[in-house]
Amino acid sequence: MRAAGVMEAAIGAFRHNYEALCRDESGLIAEESLEPATELPQVELGEGGFDPELLAQTVVIKLNGGLGTSMGLEKVKSLLEVRPGVTFLDLIVRQIRSLRESTGSPVRLLFMNSFATSDDTLGHLADHAPVELAERSEVELMQNQAPKIDAETLMPATCEAHPELEWCPPGHGDLYPALLGSGWLDRLLDAGVKYAFVSNSDNLGAVLDPALLRWFAESEAPFMMEVTRRTPADRKGGHLARRRSDGRLLLREVAQCPDEDLDSFQDIERHRYFNTNSIWLRLDRLKERLEQGGGVLPLPMIRNRKTVDPRDKASTAVIQLETAMGAAIECFEGATAVEVPRSRFAPVKTTGDLLALRSDAYQVDDRGTVLLDPRREGRPPVVKLDDGHKFVDSLDALGVPSLIGCDSLVVEGDIRFADGVVIQGSAEFSTGEGVKEIPAGVYPKR
Repeated sequence: MRAAGVMEAAIGAFRHNYEALCRDESGLIAEESLEPATELPQVELGEGGFDPELLAQTVVIKLNGGLGTSMGLEKVKSLLEVRPGVTFLDLIVRQIRSLRESTGSPVRLLFMNSFATSDDTLGHLADHAPVELAERSEVELMQNQAPKIDAETLMPATCEAHPELEWCPPGHGDLYPALLGSGWLDRLLDAGVKYAFVSNSDNLGAVLDPALLRWFAESEAPFMMEVTRRTPADRKGGHLARRRSDGRLLLREVAQCPDEDLDSFQDIERHRYFNTNSIWLRLDRLKERLEQGGGVLPLPMIRNRKTVDPRDKASTAVIQLETAMGAAIECFEGATAVEVPRSRFAPVKTTGDLLALRSDAYQVDDRGTVLLDPRREGRPPVVKLDDGHKFVDSLDALGVPSLIGCDSLVVEGDIRFADGVVIQGSAEFSTGEGVKEIPAGVYPKR
């Protein structure tokens, strides 16, 4: 890792996880050790407007290390277009520019990039963003890399044909060693920046909110997680719970759930809140906690079993050691969570999500904010497209129907929506061979 230039803070974090692996710690969290999280505070979003003094002490960090390969994209996922010619990155920059112009406060923006996304991101910013939001030294926090572990020998895995495959991302829990090891943590603190709002770049619902910022600052909590109510679609998502032994909040991912507890894990009435992966940090308290741990935040280790070449299932079996950013909630005395509306969780994981986002069910305002149309009352349409539409390119031929009144849409086969197609309630379209044109009109037909 040193030979590859990995920072010492990340090496310390990897050592912590590797030693846990060698001790044969499973990383599993049993149901009997938990109590459900209940009665979380709620904040009325948008109230009061931004306090310029608080904004000047705030940095927005966007996790931007993912490629859109599962959707057929050969570059950073945040270069997907939300509207013609307008990408996720463009909207994030527009949000920060709007805040700076309307308040006069120099709110900062950092992209946590990976080696796979850095060039794409900075190249796009150089062409489409103002100079102060395009300079690498001002906007980039670099994600680390960790060696894949041979599952049989627990030694570093090798792949002579493709040595780059010997490395993997360490999960978004790498945020903490990256902030420390890069010098960004001290740099921000020296500049008077005290609060960090962190979210995924593909979650356009996660924007800096004045009420949440004010509530977090007044709470004096070192860490705050945004959670929202689980639905049947979220049964496999990481949930919030409280540890019986000390009463602290913790995050349990499905990979940390013993098989015999899976039914309880997926019980959305028992464990009612899931992690939106949007968090708030007190940077001064983070530095104190890191110093207490010798530069390491003791996040729970997650074993991710893969093959060294993910495209070759016959290649060497490996373990990728990962951590989750939200798991840090258990590392801070006084950490808290707040329940937010579902509208703050609008990630784009599939082309179905992207189709919904491109439709009239969502609005994009001049400040770069993406909002569900008020008539939807906070309920996003559920869009499921078959494997023939799993790549972004397929959406061009599919067309974009009106989804403002849609509850759910299922598409199977080569469907083509004409201009003027309106989906009301729930509708399914399917075809065998050939193309099926759907003419303008309201569907399903009554």
